[in-house]
Amino acid sequence: MKIEIDIDKCVGAGVCVLAAPTVFDQNDDDGVIIVLNETLPPSQEAAVRDAAARCPASVIRLTEKQ
Repeated sequence: MKIEIDIDKCVGAGVCVLAAPTVFDQNDDDGVIIVLNETLPPSQEAAVRDAAARCPASVIRLTEKQ
């Protein structure tokens, strides 16, 4: 799975970090999402899907690797 982020639309709500703390973090200055691990371990796929579904600004897009 590949994670794509629309950083310009991120509102810094932090639900991504709560759902998948080993994959996402927030910038200390403005709370914008940071992807910690571009290579997503299979064990984190459900948590990342949950983060994407909960994001109030819908900035997390997931695509299957080809």
